[in-house]
Amino acid sequence: MSAVMSTVREQNLYLDPSIRDWVLVPITAIMVLVGILRHYVTVLMTGSPQKQPKVAVREQRGLGRAQLLRQSAPLSPLHPEQYHALSSSTAQSLAAGEYLKPEVETDGPQNPFDPGNMDSMMDGLKKQAVMMVPNMLIMQYINVFFSGYILIKLPFPLTLGFKSLFARDIAMPDLDVRWVSALSWYFLNLFGLNGVFKLILGQENSATDARDSNAMAMLSGAGGPPTVGPAAPDFKKLYKAEVENLAISDGLYTWVGDGVEDRVLRRWGKL
Repeated sequence: MSAVMSTVREQNLYLDPSIRDWVLVPITAIMVLVGILRHYVTVLMTGSPQKQPKVAVREQRGLGRAQLLRQSAPLSPLHPEQYHALSSSTAQSLAAGEYLKPEVETDGPQNPFDPGNMDSMMDGLKKQAVMMVPNMLIMQYINVFFSGYILIKLPFPLTLGFKSLFARDIAMPDLDVRWVSALSWYFLNLFGLNGVFKLILGQENSATDARDSNAMAMLSGAGGPPTVGPAAPDFKKLYKAEVENLAISDGLYTWVGDGVEDRVLRRWGKL
Protein backbone atom coordinates (compact mmCIF):
# COMPACT_ATOMS: atom_id res chain seq x y z
CA MET A 1 0.00 0.00 0.00
CA SER A 2 2.83 2.38 0.83
CA ALA A 3 4.51 1.58 -2.48
CA VAL A 4 1.30 2.46 -4.33
CA MET A 5 0.95 5.72 -2.40
CA SER A 6 4.55 6.67 -3.12
CA THR A 7 4.01 6.00 -6.83
CA VAL A 8 0.94 8.24 -6.79
CA ARG A 9 2.87 11.01 -5.01
CA GLU A 10 5.69 10.78 -7.53
CA GLN A 11 3.22 11.52 -10.36
CA ASN A 12 2.28 14.91 -8.88
CA LEU A 13 4.86 16.89 -10.82
CA TYR A 14 4.95 20.66 -10.68
CA LEU A 15 5.92 22.22 -14.00
CA ASP A 16 7.59 25.59 -14.27
CA PRO A 17 5.24 28.13 -15.95
CA SER A 18 8.17 29.11 -18.15
CA ILE A 19 7.87 25.73 -19.88
CA ARG A 20 4.35 26.65 -20.89
CA ASP A 21 5.35 30.13 -22.05
CA TRP A 22 8.61 29.28 -23.84
CA VAL A 23 8.12 25.69 -25.03
CA LEU A 24 4.48 24.56 -25.17
CA VAL A 25 2.93 27.66 -26.73
CA PRO A 26 5.85 28.39 -29.12
CA ILE A 27 5.85 24.84 -30.53
CA THR A 28 2.12 25.08 -31.26
CA ALA A 29 2.47 28.55 -32.79
CA ILE A 30 5.43 27.43 -34.92
CA MET A 31 3.47 24.43 -36.22
CA VAL A 32 0.52 26.64 -37.20
CA LEU A 33 2.73 29.27 -38.89
CA VAL A 34 4.78 26.62 -40.71
CA GLY A 35 1.59 25.00 -41.99
CA ILE A 36 0.30 28.32 -43.34
CA LEU A 37 3.70 29.09 -44.90
CA ARG A 38 3.80 25.59 -46.40
CA HIS A 39 0.44 26.17 -48.03
CA TYR A 40 1.43 29.42 -49.74
CA VAL A 41 4.86 28.14 -50.77
CA THR A 42 3.22 25.11 -52.35
CA VAL A 43 0.77 27.34 -54.21
CA LEU A 44 3.64 29.48 -55.54
CA MET A 45 5.72 26.48 -56.58
CA THR A 46 3.00 24.46 -58.26
CA GLY A 47 1.14 27.37 -59.83
CA SER A 48 -2.41 27.23 -61.08
CA PRO A 49 -3.90 23.77 -61.72
CA GLN A 50 -3.98 22.54 -65.28
CA LYS A 51 -7.29 22.62 -67.11
CA GLN A 52 -8.76 19.23 -67.77
CA PRO A 53 -9.92 18.30 -71.28
CA LYS A 54 -13.63 18.32 -72.02
CA VAL A 55 -13.83 14.53 -72.26
CA ALA A 56 -12.40 14.15 -68.75
CA VAL A 57 -14.81 16.75 -67.32
CA ARG A 58 -17.73 15.03 -69.08
CA GLU A 59 -16.65 11.69 -67.60
CA GLN A 60 -16.64 13.11 -64.07
CA ARG A 61 -19.87 15.09 -64.44
CA GLY A 62 -21.73 12.03 -65.74
CA LEU A 63 -20.90 10.15 -62.57
CA GLY A 64 -21.74 13.20 -60.45
CA ARG A 65 -25.22 13.58 -61.97
CA ALA A 66 -25.97 9.92 -61.30
CA GLN A 67 -24.89 10.29 -57.68
CA LEU A 68 -27.05 13.40 -57.17
CA LEU A 69 -30.04 11.59 -58.65
CA ARG A 70 -29.50 8.60 -56.38
CA GLN A 71 -29.04 10.73 -53.26
CA SER A 72 -32.32 12.57 -53.90
CA ALA A 73 -34.33 9.33 -54.14
CA PRO A 74 -35.59 9.14 -50.52
CA LEU A 75 -37.37 12.50 -50.89
CA SER A 76 -37.19 13.50 -54.53
CA PRO A 77 -38.80 16.66 -55.98
CA LEU A 78 -39.17 14.88 -59.35
CA HIS A 79 -42.48 13.29 -60.31
CA PRO A 80 -42.38 9.48 -60.25
CA GLU A 81 -42.60 9.22 -64.05
CA GLN A 82 -39.82 11.75 -64.51
CA TYR A 83 -37.59 10.22 -61.86
CA HIS A 84 -37.87 6.64 -63.10
CA ALA A 85 -37.37 7.74 -66.72
CA LEU A 86 -34.30 9.78 -65.82
CA SER A 87 -32.92 7.00 -63.62
CA SER A 88 -33.40 4.42 -66.37
CA SER A 89 -31.78 6.57 -69.07
CA THR A 90 -28.87 7.49 -66.78
CA ALA A 91 -28.27 3.84 -65.89
CA GLN A 92 -28.32 2.85 -69.55
CA SER A 93 -25.84 5.60 -70.43
CA LEU A 94 -23.49 4.58 -67.64
CA ALA A 95 -23.72 0.90 -68.54
CA ALA A 96 -22.99 1.68 -72.19
CA GLY A 97 -20.05 3.91 -71.25
CA GLU A 98 -21.33 6.92 -73.18
CA TYR A 99 -19.56 9.37 -70.89
CA LEU A 100 -16.22 7.57 -70.79
CA LYS A 101 -13.34 9.31 -72.48
CA PRO A 102 -11.73 7.37 -75.32
CA GLU A 103 -8.81 5.22 -74.34
CA VAL A 104 -5.45 5.93 -75.90
CA GLU A 105 -3.97 2.81 -77.43
CA THR A 106 -0.26 2.37 -76.74
CA ASP A 107 2.17 -0.12 -78.18
CA GLY A 108 3.89 -1.92 -75.32
CA PRO A 109 4.14 -0.86 -71.68
CA GLN A 110 3.51 2.74 -70.74
CA ASN A 111 6.59 4.89 -70.27
CA PRO A 112 6.65 6.15 -66.63
CA PHE A 113 8.72 9.14 -67.80
CA ASP A 114 6.18 10.26 -70.37
CA PRO A 115 6.56 14.03 -70.88
CA GLY A 116 2.80 14.36 -70.50
CA ASN A 117 3.04 13.10 -66.92
CA MET A 118 6.20 14.94 -65.90
CA ASP A 119 4.35 18.08 -64.77
CA SER A 120 2.13 16.19 -62.34
CA MET A 121 5.10 14.16 -61.08
CA MET A 122 7.14 17.31 -60.46
CA ASP A 123 4.21 18.94 -58.63
CA GLY A 124 3.96 15.89 -56.39
CA LEU A 125 7.70 15.91 -55.66
CA LYS A 126 7.60 19.63 -54.86
CA LYS A 127 4.77 19.11 -52.39
CA GLN A 128 6.64 16.25 -50.74
CA ALA A 129 9.79 18.37 -50.42
CA VAL A 130 7.90 21.36 -49.01
CA MET A 131 6.24 19.12 -46.40
CA MET A 132 9.17 16.92 -45.40
CA VAL A 133 11.95 19.51 -45.06
CA PRO A 134 10.19 21.76 -42.48
CA ASN A 135 9.05 18.71 -40.47
CA MET A 136 12.59 17.35 -40.32
CA LEU A 137 14.02 20.72 -39.27
CA ILE A 138 11.42 21.28 -36.54
CA MET A 139 11.83 17.75 -35.19
CA GLN A 140 15.61 18.14 -35.08
CA TYR A 141 15.23 21.52 -33.37
CA ILE A 142 13.02 20.00 -30.67
CA ASN A 143 15.38 17.05 -30.22
CA VAL A 144 18.35 19.35 -29.66
CA PHE A 145 16.85 22.04 -27.42
CA PHE A 146 13.89 20.40 -25.68
CA SER A 147 14.79 16.74 -25.43
CA GLY A 148 13.37 15.24 -22.22
CA TYR A 149 11.06 18.18 -21.45
CA ILE A 150 7.66 17.39 -19.94
CA LEU A 151 5.17 19.97 -21.19
CA ILE A 152 1.64 19.08 -20.20
CA LYS A 153 -0.53 16.50 -18.46
CA LEU A 154 -3.66 15.35 -20.22
CA PRO A 155 -6.83 15.68 -18.10
CA PHE A 156 -8.25 12.25 -19.01
CA PRO A 157 -6.96 8.70 -18.27
CA LEU A 158 -5.29 6.62 -20.95
CA THR A 159 -4.06 3.06 -21.31
CA LEU A 160 -0.39 2.09 -21.37
CA GLY A 161 -0.58 1.63 -25.11
CA PHE A 162 -0.25 5.41 -25.50
CA LYS A 163 3.03 5.46 -23.57
CA SER A 164 5.20 5.22 -26.68
CA LEU A 165 3.28 8.05 -28.33
CA PHE A 166 3.20 10.56 -25.48
CA ALA A 167 6.63 9.99 -23.90
CA ARG A 168 8.91 9.10 -26.79
CA ASP A 169 12.04 10.92 -25.55
CA ILE A 170 11.60 10.34 -21.79
CA ALA A 171 13.31 7.23 -20.36
CA MET A 172 11.01 6.91 -17.33
CA PRO A 173 8.97 3.67 -17.49
CA ASP A 174 7.06 4.52 -14.28
CA LEU A 175 5.90 7.92 -15.52
CA ASP A 176 2.16 8.34 -15.87
CA VAL A 177 1.05 7.90 -19.47
CA ARG A 178 -0.80 11.23 -19.38
CA TRP A 179 2.39 13.30 -19.23
CA VAL A 180 3.37 14.54 -22.70
CA SER A 181 6.94 15.25 -23.78
CA ALA A 182 8.09 17.95 -26.17
CA LEU A 183 8.68 15.60 -29.09
CA SER A 184 5.34 13.90 -28.55
CA TRP A 185 3.63 17.31 -28.40
CA TYR A 186 5.15 18.06 -31.81
CA PHE A 187 3.65 14.89 -33.29
CA LEU A 188 0.27 15.59 -31.67
CA ASN A 189 0.25 19.01 -33.33
CA LEU A 190 1.36 17.46 -36.59
CA PHE A 191 -1.65 15.13 -36.58
CA GLY A 192 -4.21 17.35 -34.84
CA LEU A 193 -3.99 20.69 -36.64
CA ASN A 194 -5.84 19.56 -39.76
CA GLY A 195 -9.09 21.12 -38.56
CA VAL A 196 -7.33 24.40 -37.75
CA PHE A 197 -5.79 24.58 -41.22
CA LYS A 198 -9.16 23.83 -42.82
CA LEU A 199 -10.72 26.72 -40.89
CA ILE A 200 -7.91 29.14 -41.79
CA LEU A 201 -7.02 28.07 -45.34
CA GLY A 202 -10.14 26.27 -46.53
CA GLN A 203 -11.06 22.67 -47.18
CA GLU A 204 -8.65 22.18 -50.08
CA ASN A 205 -5.32 23.36 -48.73
CA SER A 206 -1.71 22.28 -49.12
CA ALA A 207 -0.94 22.29 -45.40
CA THR A 208 -2.55 18.89 -44.71
CA ASP A 209 -2.20 16.83 -47.90
CA ALA A 210 0.12 13.82 -47.40
CA ARG A 211 1.37 15.32 -44.14
CA ASP A 212 -0.05 12.60 -41.91
CA SER A 213 1.41 9.82 -44.03
CA ASN A 214 4.89 11.38 -43.92
CA ALA A 215 4.74 11.84 -40.16
CA MET A 216 3.48 8.30 -39.67
CA ALA A 217 6.37 7.00 -41.77
CA MET A 218 8.82 8.92 -39.58
CA LEU A 219 7.17 7.58 -36.43
CA SER A 220 7.29 3.97 -37.58
CA GLY A 221 10.67 4.28 -39.27
CA ALA A 222 9.25 2.94 -42.50
CA GLY A 223 11.25 3.67 -45.61
CA GLY A 224 10.38 3.73 -49.24
CA PRO A 225 10.10 6.28 -51.99
CA PRO A 226 7.61 9.13 -51.60
CA THR A 227 4.39 8.96 -53.48
CA VAL A 228 3.92 11.45 -56.31
CA GLY A 229 0.14 11.64 -56.22
CA PRO A 230 -3.07 9.67 -56.00
CA ALA A 231 -3.84 7.02 -58.56
CA ALA A 232 -6.37 7.84 -61.26
CA PRO A 233 -9.83 6.39 -60.52
CA ASP A 234 -11.17 3.60 -62.70
CA PHE A 235 -14.40 5.11 -64.04
CA LYS A 236 -15.49 1.83 -65.62
CA LYS A 237 -15.77 0.23 -62.18
CA LEU A 238 -17.33 3.37 -60.72
CA TYR A 239 -19.94 3.45 -63.48
CA LYS A 240 -20.75 -0.23 -62.96
CA ALA A 241 -21.20 0.30 -59.22
CA GLU A 242 -23.35 3.40 -59.80
CA VAL A 243 -25.69 1.45 -62.11
CA GLU A 244 -26.31 -1.00 -59.26
CA ASN A 245 -26.82 1.87 -56.81
CA LEU A 246 -29.39 3.48 -59.11
CA ALA A 247 -31.30 0.20 -59.26
CA ILE A 248 -31.35 0.06 -55.45
CA SER A 249 -32.42 3.71 -55.14
CA ASP A 250 -35.46 3.04 -57.33
CA GLY A 251 -36.87 0.95 -54.50
CA LEU A 252 -36.19 3.76 -52.01
CA TYR A 253 -37.81 6.46 -54.15
CA THR A 254 -40.40 8.68 -52.46
CA TRP A 255 -42.02 11.68 -54.10
CA VAL A 256 -42.00 14.81 -51.98
CA GLY A 257 -45.55 15.57 -53.12
CA ASP A 258 -47.08 12.38 -51.74
CA GLY A 259 -49.80 13.30 -49.27
CA VAL A 260 -49.04 17.02 -49.45
CA GLU A 261 -52.74 17.91 -49.15
CA ASP A 262 -53.12 15.98 -45.89
CA ARG A 263 -49.89 17.47 -44.51
CA VAL A 264 -51.03 21.03 -45.22
CA LEU A 265 -54.48 20.44 -43.70
CA ARG A 266 -52.93 18.74 -40.66
CA ARG A 267 -50.53 21.64 -40.15
CA TRP A 268 -53.38 24.15 -40.08
CA GLY A 269 -55.50 21.98 -37.82
CA LYS A 270 -58.15 21.09 -40.43
CA LEU A 271 -57.73 17.34 -39.94
